Amino acid sequence: QVQLVESGGGSEQAGGSLKLSCTVSDSYGERFSFCSMGWYRQASGKPREFVSSIGSDGTTRYSESAKGRFTISRDEAKNTLYLQMNSLKTEDTAVYYCARCRTNDGSFRYWGQGTQVTVSS
Repeated sequence: QVQLVESGGGSEQAGGSLKLSCTVSDSYGERFSFCSMGWYRQASGKPREFVSSIGSDGTTRYSESAKGRFTISRDEAKNTLYLQMNSLKTEDTAVYYCARCRTNDGSFRYWGQGTQVTVSS
């Protein structure tokens, strides 16, 4: 069983920063960095969209909206994935989801429940 628990969401003013965390519990004993991981978000009334990912080899990817503002990282000792979000904009308001282990169709096998991020002007 694999569980992902996000934390760190909340309310922030535009221009501020938030750091999201995603802690992974893997009863299969899979090495934390063995699987790629990612962050997605879903704003109200919109489809879920890709934000950032980190591969098993450490390669990182960002959406155009996240580039230069967000940084994805991981701490293997803590089984935790992070998303540092700086220069927040109101359009960053969404539920942010953590995901683990990319599948062949480009999606991810495991998902967290999400954490709300609200950015006000």
